[in-house]
Amino acid sequence: MIGSSPTKDHFFITFPRPISEDELPEHFSDPFSDEPHPLCILAAEKLQKYLRQQDWEHNFGLESERTENVIGKMFGVLVVRTAEGEIGYLSAFSGKMGGKNHYPGFVPPVYDGLKEGSFLNLGMQELTRINREIEQLMESQPNDHMEKIDALKDLRRSNSMALQDKVFDHYHFLNKDGKEKSLRDLFPNNPPGGAGECAGPKLLQHAFIHHMQPLAMAEFWWGQSPKSGFWKHRQFYPACRQKCEPILAHMLWGTKIV
Repeated sequence: MIGSSPTKDHFFITFPRPISEDELPEHFSDPFSDEPHPLCILAAEKLQKYLRQQDWEHNFGLESERTENVIGKMFGVLVVRTAEGEIGYLSAFSGKMGGKNHYPGFVPPVYDGLKEGSFLNLGMQELTRINREIEQLMESQPNDHMEKIDALKDLRRSNSMALQDKVFDHYHFLNKDGKEKSLRDLFPNNPPGGAGECAGPKLLQHAFIHHMQPLAMAEFWWGQSPKSGFWKHRQFYPACRQKCEPILAHMLWGTKIV
């Protein structure tokens, strides 16, 4: 683990030194700012030390001998005050890491689609089965099976859309007053892919579930830059507006932001 705390929530991490009231922000920091609060920087430094110490299944591209499946990742920290008055922070990663949703020291996802026996896993298995059947027909005599191939493609499309709709219905986001909204509530037209899986919503969701007060939040990139070259290793970045703005607007409703 990154640290220890007397608080029962094992995702809550204390700072390496006592934090005075003077060091706390007066209001919640703007998640769309790329200027992190000093306590977020301190939390991020501790998290980065943890990232360097562990042997991750995910390949961040920071080791020259590992060249396969290289992809950096966005991480987030949320400085919080617990119901008992303790000051510490939570950590999260965006999306999945090494194909997994759960790692020690990181808050869980808002919705865990990888849970064994979940409708998402079963639905993906069915889509895989349909794909294999289409491939087998295409490899034999496709002209003799065009009607069946077209029917399978239609089935794949309808199953995929129904599965995506069901996933949207299973994402529910809290705010400080305990009010929930789903992805469908927040994106009436069509939620973008990956909405709800970013670090920010994960952090706030865990804080509200466990009656913690969010104080400041920041996100940074860890690992090799993508081909676009936009994100740089260890640099802080604002939350993404396309996926996160409607979600964070709801989750931070009634919270004074500076």
